[in-house]
Amino acid sequence: MVMGKGAGPSALQVRQFVVLFLCLFPTATLQCKILKCNSEFWASTSSSGPEEEFCIALRAYNNCVRRTARTCRGDLAYHSAQHGIEDLMSQHNCSKEGPTTQPHARTPPPPVQPPPDINVPSDRPEVCHYERSLPRNAAPPNYTHCGFFGDPHLRTFNDDFQTCKVEGAWPLIHNKYLSVQVTNTPVVPGSSATATSKLTIIFKNFQECVDQKMYHAETDELPAAFADGSKNGGDRHGANTLRIVEKVPGQHVEIQARYIGTTIVVRQVGRYLTFAVRMPEEVVNSVEDQDNQDLYLCLHGCPANQRIDFRTFRAHAAESQGLGRGRSGTPTHGFTYQSAMAKCKERLPVEDLYFQSCVFDLLSSGDINFTLAAYYAFEDVKMLHSNKDKYHLFERDTIFNSASEKWGFSFLILSLVVAQLWTDLCFICL
Repeated sequence: MVMGKGAGPSALQVRQFVVLFLCLFPTATLQCKILKCNSEFWASTSSSGPEEEFCIALRAYNNCVRRTARTCRGDLAYHSAQHGIEDLMSQHNCSKEGPTTQPHARTPPPPVQPPPDINVPSDRPEVCHYERSLPRNAAPPNYTHCGFFGDPHLRTFNDDFQTCKVEGAWPLIHNKYLSVQVTNTPVVPGSSATATSKLTIIFKNFQECVDQKMYHAETDELPAAFADGSKNGGDRHGANTLRIVEKVPGQHVEIQARYIGTTIVVRQVGRYLTFAVRMPEEVVNSVEDQDNQDLYLCLHGCPANQRIDFRTFRAHAAESQGLGRGRSGTPTHGFTYQSAMAKCKERLPVEDLYFQSCVFDLLSSGDINFTLAAYYAFEDVKMLHSNKDKYHLFERDTIFNSASEKWGFSFLILSLVVAQLWTDLCFICL
């Protein structure tokens, strides 16, 4: 579409520019705040309006990008934004000189109530509401929970609790309906402990309910909208069964996907992100490619070579700091084993695995914000887990789960051996 001087810019054009930008440059550095400029510009141009209003927003966008010059110099995303601004100014005949305002979302006019026979986005039809779409006499769905927080610690859908290294990009969830990927960076140089600095969630197209949507968050950038600036599932009949709710600006976002019975909680605590999800078991197991699911962390846990045994870590910490032998010990990153326990006790009075993970994080990083990360992770369990008897997990639970898996595998091997012996014996008898 070619636009003259008097024509307002198309929201689709702006959306295509910003979404293309995000797809080409998803890895802008944590120091470079170019993504903040992009999201503000998109919020101020999400609908068509007068040309001059668009030019004002574009000049404000240009000023925002220029303010990032010192931290973004040499960043491809920054230089791409500069060229994109020049192109948009040329296309819409915008002058570089003129009034500017800080981009802000326009207040939409009051919605006109449509007559009953007009189709509008809603939480209909029934297929777009997970529980309503189930057969009438079906058993209630079994909801499961996965959490990922701290240095990092993983609670799988099977209630297995692990502490992992997993530096770099790793998939938490990958099924027919959505994919979740985290990127973890070292907490302390030279340490194997990492924490989540980026999170990407992709909700896939689903029947007449929702369009494909991407949510991307990173340190100091916890948006209350999808990458295209929208807050719901698009223009389909069931669009409102996918929506983002901002609980605490910049700190706590909740994504509700009712069409698959799923709730996701994303938080920023200190410099790092946490993730928690409630999901029906049927959705959890709706994998597309069984052969490539081994790294689906929420379902299978971390690979064995990526796990950290913090029981051993704790024993070494207690031994090296003279726990129980009358010495206070040498502080590790500002905390002794005893002082770390005391600090974690303030928020987590029960000495379960959330408490133990808090102690581990303080000893391995010295970052007191990890106390809150463990606390909020447990609060999310209480909100999202369907079985209150499993809110707390203890070491004996994980040992039992691990032993059960090993015994289950051993029993399978034994069964195969016995079956083969029985076959051989029958053959001899004949």
